[in-house]
Amino acid sequence: MERSDRFWKDRLGRPIRDLRISVTDRCNFRCRYCMPAEVFGPDYAFLPRKELLTFEEIQRLVKLFAAGGVEKIRITGGEPLLRKNLFRLVEMVKAVPGIRDVALTTNASLLKDQARKLKEAGLDRVNVSLDALDDRIFSRMNGERSNVRRVLEGIDAAAAAGLPVKINMVVQKGVNEGEILPMARYFRKKSHILRFIEYMDVGNSNGWDLKQVVSKREILETIHREMPLEPVKPNYYGEVANRYRYRGSDQEIGVISSVTDSFCSTCTRARLSADGRLYTCLFASEGADLRSPLREGMDDRQLTERIRDIWAGRADRYSDERLTSTRLPRKDKVEMSFIGG
Repeated sequence: MERSDRFWKDRLGRPIRDLRISVTDRCNFRCRYCMPAEVFGPDYAFLPRKELLTFEEIQRLVKLFAAGGVEKIRITGGEPLLRKNLFRLVEMVKAVPGIRDVALTTNASLLKDQARKLKEAGLDRVNVSLDALDDRIFSRMNGERSNVRRVLEGIDAAAAAGLPVKINMVVQKGVNEGEILPMARYFRKKSHILRFIEYMDVGNSNGWDLKQVVSKREILETIHREMPLEPVKPNYYGEVANRYRYRGSDQEIGVISSVTDSFCSTCTRARLSADGRLYTCLFASEGADLRSPLREGMDDRQLTERIRDIWAGRADRYSDERLTSTRLPRKDKVEMSFIGG
C-alpha cells in the first residue's frame, strides 16, 4: 500500500501532514498578543517539569503520527530554546522514518549560542518572531524583555550556521504598523523571507479587538506602493501564508491572514502541548490527553488508533465560522503560549 493511501483524513477530508510540538509553556518574553505580563506574572503557575513530555515520549508519539501521514514537525513553546539540550530532541525526531522536515519557531533571544548545534543535529529551518526594528516599539511589545540587537544576532548566527530563516511579524494597528516598511526593507536586503501575521484572537488573555487588525490587503498595499509585488503560487497543499514576490526578483514575503481570509479548508496541522494534549485547531478549547495513556502502558497500536480517531472526528473551522457568522458564540480558547501558535 502506498504511504499516501494511509494518510488519516478528518471529517472534511483534510489529511494530517504537520505536527507542531510545544516543548515548554514557559517564555522569557511577555508579548502582549501572547503572554501579557499582567496575566503571566511572577506568580503564574507554569507546568512542573514532571508534567512535561520527555524527549523519548515525544519521539514515540512522532513515530505514531508519521505512520498516519505527518511529514513535517515544528518545535515550539513557549520559547523552545528554554528547554535544556533541545538539539537532542531534534536528532531524535529527525531520525523518525517519514519525517522529512524539522523546523523551530523561536524568539531568537537564545539562538546565537545554539544555532550551530541545532543545525548539526539536523534542524532544517528556523522561524523567528520579531515585531519591530525600532527598539522602543519592540521592547514595549515584548514586555521589556529584550532588545532588537539580541534577536538580530540570533538570526545572523542561524544564517551563518546554514539554516534558512523566516521572520514572523505580528502586526497590530496603533502599535507597530509603522514598522511594516522598515521590516520589509531590512529583510529584503538580508534575503530572508518576512511573513506578516494578522493579529489573531487566539486564547483569552490578549485583549483581542478586531479594530486592531491590520488586514492582508492593507499590509500588501503599504509595501506595494514602494516595492511592487506580484503573487506567487503556493508551494504545497495547506500552506498557511499567501506568498508574494518583489517584482523583478526572486525575493518573497508572505502574509498569514486567518482573520480576513481564512485557510481552514486546507488546514493539515495538529498541535501537541508540552503536557501531551492533542489539539486539532489553534482556536480549540480542549485537547485530548495522550500523556496519561502513554505513561499507563498503552501499546503503540492502541495509541495509534486513539490518535487516528481523534483526527478522523475533527471538523474544526473556527476562522471560516468567524468570517461567515455575525453571531459566533464566545468561547474559552487554549492560550497560544501553551500550544505554540
